[in-house]
Amino acid sequence: MNRQNRDAEYTMGRTESETERLIKQSHLYDDITRRFLLRCGIENGMHVLDIGSGAGDVALALADAVGQEGSVTGVDVNGDILETAQQRAQEAGHENVQFIAGDAREVNLPGGYDAIVGRLVLMYMGDPTEALRQLKDLLRPNGTAAFQEVDFRPYNAFLHPSTPLTNNLIEWARSVFDRSGARLEMGRELYQTFVDAGLPEPVMHFEAPMGGSADWPGYDFVASSFRSLSPLLDSYGIVSPEELDVDTLADRLRAEVGRSKRPFVLPPHITAHARMKA
Repeated sequence: MNRQNRDAEYTMGRTESETERLIKQSHLYDDITRRFLLRCGIENGMHVLDIGSGAGDVALALADAVGQEGSVTGVDVNGDILETAQQRAQEAGHENVQFIAGDAREVNLPGGYDAIVGRLVLMYMGDPTEALRQLKDLLRPNGTAAFQEVDFRPYNAFLHPSTPLTNNLIEWARSVFDRSGARLEMGRELYQTFVDAGLPEPVMHFEAPMGGSADWPGYDFVASSFRSLSPLLDSYGIVSPEELDVDTLADRLRAEVGRSKRPFVLPPHITAHARMKA
């Protein structure tokens, strides 16, 4: 797809159920993100910029890491969802977290941040390299750029004759994200993006949540994800709501995993971080 440097449509939509899905997503990926922040060197007293804050989960994890001596500023183009983020920050007792509605590439920010962090945000940008080139100018000397992005290509390794529903879900997800203009392999593109943006070669890791027990929360998360995707899946002609049958999807997926004894793997995430030179 020729994006012509235009940002992609946010594939998951902008609904109340999508906000709830984002919170479920964070619970499943929370360990990955917190390990990532630890590897990045996010620590007490830092001042951090969170790009694409959404419902605020990464900002909340950052607030735990920087403590009351530090601060977190979250930015998102969806001003409505930031109301949820701010409320959650207040309920968690974080008085050092603020959220700003707007595009981080355009909002007037003070700069001098110790770190800039983003999760699942560059995949929607028309030119991630140019975006990162702009954002790195907001870092202080020795500041850290840290991004966590999805990569759908490894999903091909999990296709199997005994899991037809899983196979369909993987193909449908890949198709709808591709049609929407999102970058399916943004995770592995992070290396080139960092280097071309003038950052040092990043330290990278690959991780994915997976589960197979009957009480694994991933089944409900998958169903909520496809509920958010359903309008685009239908409008693109990929799968109809009737065939998708999202209301029974979690139970059908749980049953398939039980029969096949093949655990379900959620979309793999790749993390990359690099520290600017002084």
